[in-house]
Amino acid sequence: MIIADERNPKAQEMANTLAGFFPNGLPEGAPTVVIGGDGFLLYVANSRGLDETYLGLNAGYLGFLLNDVDNWEAIAHRLESNKWKEWSFPTIEAKIVCENGETIHERAVNDVYLERMSGQTARLGLTVDGEEVVKTLVSDGIVFSTALGSTAYTYSAGGPVCHPTLEVLAVTPICPHKPRLAPFALPATARVEIEVQKGQYRPVRAVADGRDTDNVSSVHLALSTEKVRLAYFLNHDFTSLMVRKILHP
Repeated sequence: MIIADERNPKAQEMANTLAGFFPNGLPEGAPTVVIGGDGFLLYVANSRGLDETYLGLNAGYLGFLLNDVDNWEAIAHRLESNKWKEWSFPTIEAKIVCENGETIHERAVNDVYLERMSGQTARLGLTVDGEEVVKTLVSDGIVFSTALGSTAYTYSAGGPVCHPTLEVLAVTPICPHKPRLAPFALPATARVEIEVQKGQYRPVRAVADGRDTDNVSSVHLALSTEKVRLAYFLNHDFTSLMVRKILHP
């Protein structure tokens, strides 16, 4: 199956080109091919679930989660000859409790973050494995990301760039004012709780891979044992990609 971003003309053109090599459909056993940008791959993985293996082709800007297209004949040959490898990456599962008592469960491949909804700073309490890290963090918010997603919002907010194959939960405050909490990384077993303080006056939203929930009162999150399966061609090198696209673009 080929799924292309309908809002992206380049992705549609690429899908037509690839389909031309396989008039009867992709070879048996081939992964689901997703053509677009990183955000579109996250959207497809969320809407279709974790039971499929997704091979992304970059029709966007950065394309860190995707395979770059160098030559269409080579791409078709790799798919036909099974010259790709499946990788499993942790996801974040989050239990989001709203001010009205509603509970929402979200899963994210890249990140879950909390951010202020008004002109006032957010006030957040942060606890990890029952240990109070910060009683009150005055900031614009805080980002929690997987290693795979650490090159996105986490990196933009000054957090660490983690090698995609690591199983860590990166924690990055957004413009922290008091205290000046530094970014840090947690092991895969960590359990995190964020309490929104004075949420009725300083409203906060939670965002999981771009899907937002307003007026949050608390969030419980951790890396999940359920993983997303992404496929990459055999010439794919995560270290080289990280250096080339993120550290020294």
